[in-house]
Amino acid sequence: MARAHRRGKVARMPDKKASYWDYIRVEELLRLQNGLARDEAELCDDEVRFLVIHQIDELWFKLVLRELTTARNLFARPRVPEDALAGAVSSLRRVAICFDLATQHFRLMETMGTQDYLTFRDKLNPASGFQSAQMREIEVLLGQPDEQRIPLGNEGSYLDALKSHDGTPSPAFDRVQRRMADTPTLKDAVRAWLHRTPIQGSRPGDPGDDDVVAQWIESYHRGHQRLHERNLEHAVQVQALAPADEQRLRQRYEGQLRGARRHLEAEDVPAEQRAFVRRLRAAILFVDSNRRLPLLSWPGKVIDGLVEAEQAMLAFRQRHARMVERVIGRRVGTGGSDGVDYLDQTALKYRVFTEIWGARTLLLPPDLCPEVADPAYYDLAQS
Repeated sequence: MARAHRRGKVARMPDKKASYWDYIRVEELLRLQNGLARDEAELCDDEVRFLVIHQIDELWFKLVLRELTTARNLFARPRVPEDALAGAVSSLRRVAICFDLATQHFRLMETMGTQDYLTFRDKLNPASGFQSAQMREIEVLLGQPDEQRIPLGNEGSYLDALKSHDGTPSPAFDRVQRRMADTPTLKDAVRAWLHRTPIQGSRPGDPGDDDVVAQWIESYHRGHQRLHERNLEHAVQVQALAPADEQRLRQRYEGQLRGARRHLEAEDVPAEQRAFVRRLRAAILFVDSNRRLPLLSWPGKVIDGLVEAEQAMLAFRQRHARMVERVIGRRVGTGGSDGVDYLDQTALKYRVFTEIWGARTLLLPPDLCPEVADPAYYDLAQS
């Protein structure tokens, strides 16, 4: 009820009294586990279990898409009300919970022995879990870049795997195409919102904003310099290293310090994007360093929510790979993929909120963070 009112919808009373089985559509739901057979009775228990688990996964994905869309729509606004951020955090937490619950299903899948699965695996060829349109939708809505996608097999793109066998568009293909046209992505919306964060009371477009941001970045880098010196001195003292080991340790710490400067100055992105990314990265660190201030508290929770949601999705991918390896080893996937190797690569490389993950390496202890010029500016009364 509350969600319907929040989105401007009014619930209409049903024309007849509802029963549980009518409302949940139980009978229709229970008729969907026959796979390619005419009747479920033709299937073994393992195949029915396989079907049920994957159908439940698709229902979790449906909920994930709704929550991600709600969050994306909020952050896509030109001005995001501070009192709406709690709802966005709740949506992101639900996404994480949905993936956590889906991950638990792999325990049930693992009760199936290798030979049990092989009795019906050939029925799947050339189908593949890669053809889950809703999982592809989740990736698109999140903002997974196409150029970073890992090829499934011989397809020119992941979209080709969603077409019918004769090459014509399928419902899955059409679904993903519609999602691709539904912009902005959550990543783009969140990046734009974080980029607008006032740093030391200065917003994009304010006179002298570039100078304010540059001064804050330089101050933050000085904090990293002090942290570098402190950590290096402590490491050398307590580890009693040999000269060669000490030299390697110094090189490692100096490389991390250079990496911090490179990140803060956005030297790793094309020149035309550098100003935007530089301020974006500074804003993430500013929020994360000062979330004790009222106006930055909920933005800090949003950052946590994004990390939690993406971490849960990555854990789902990793757990999926281990389940597949346990049940069928490293066979070629039914859809022609590299099987476990493909799944492992997606768990390793499919990252969306890279700026937020990267900030975790650069966060400073409180005593080394730049002081906030005017803490009162970040009081809720200023919102």
